[in-house]
Formats: sequence, structure tokens, C-alpha cells
Amino acid sequence: MRGRILKFMAIGALALAAAGCQSTYDGNADGEFDGGITDSSSFGSAPEQVWLQKAKKYYRNGNYGLSERYYRQAIEERHSNAEAWLGLAASYDRLKRFDLAERAYEQLIQITGHTPTVLNNLAYHQMLKGDFAAARQTLQAAEEKSPGNPYVRNNMDLLERWEAQAAKKAT
Repeated sequence: MRGRILKFMAIGALALAAAGCQSTYDGNADGEFDGGITDSSSFGSAPEQVWLQKAKKYYRNGNYGLSERYYRQAIEERHSNAEAWLGLAASYDRLKRFDLAERAYEQLIQITGHTPTVLNNLAYHQMLKGDFAAARQTLQAAEEKSPGNPYVRNNMDLLERWEAQAAKKAT
């Protein structure tokens, strides 16, 4: 049970941090969640954890092409790895491959459901695509599931700024 709770917390932190990809997976400005992932030399570490560690390193350093590659590798090792699906979706968003990001989000939702974390990250994806109405609706759903969530609030603030900028450009 403790392992499942830790896994859920890790996934939640990853997704919340990827919120808008403005936050980061561990709450710092590096773009990585380091929720106790062991290094590749650790005895007994799961194979996908090695790929995740590499993927997060490349994501943190802004090399989204390589982060995408290693997140996919982690998924090949264990298809149900929600953390890898979330990182893959975020990498695709950064690469502006929104079609592939949407597929990754669909897989993630099949694994985790519409958690506040998933909704928050999906809303950022929608914001990047310029679909502000869908992003607002998705963020409101995330807020309903997790009232006061600071990551959701940050994305809502970001959405409002982006909407204001878009309105200025339109005039």
C-alpha cells in the first residue's frame, strides 16, 4: 500500500509540476520530478526508472527531443507507467507536437483517470494550442476536484494573462 501511495504522490507531483510546464516536476524551475528515483547503478532499480531518470534530466535541460525518446523507452519497459506518459505528453507539448501529446494524455487518462494533476496539465496543453475556452473548463474541473490547488491556481492566472494578451492583439 505504501508503494502505491508513494507512486501516486510521485505521479501527482510530476503532473502538478508540469502544470503548464511552467512549474516543474519537483516544484523547482528545472522541469524535473525527482521523487526518489534511484540512479542506474542502484541494485534492483526497475528498468523504466533508468529511462525516466534520463528523460527527466533531458527535460530539465530543455532537450525535449531526447526527453521524449527516453520517456517512450520507459513506456516500452512498462506501458502502464503514468509518470512516463505524463512526461511524454509534456515533452510533445514542448516540441509543439500537439497531436502526439493528445494521444499521450489519452493513455494517461486511461491509467489514472481525470485526476486534478492530469486535468491541470491537459489544460496547459489546451492553452498552448490556443484553446482558452477548453483550458478554462478543464482548469475549473481540476479546481473542483482539488480546491485551492496552487498549481491549478497558477495555471488559471497564466490563462488569464494569455487571454488578456490575445485580446490586446485582436484590437
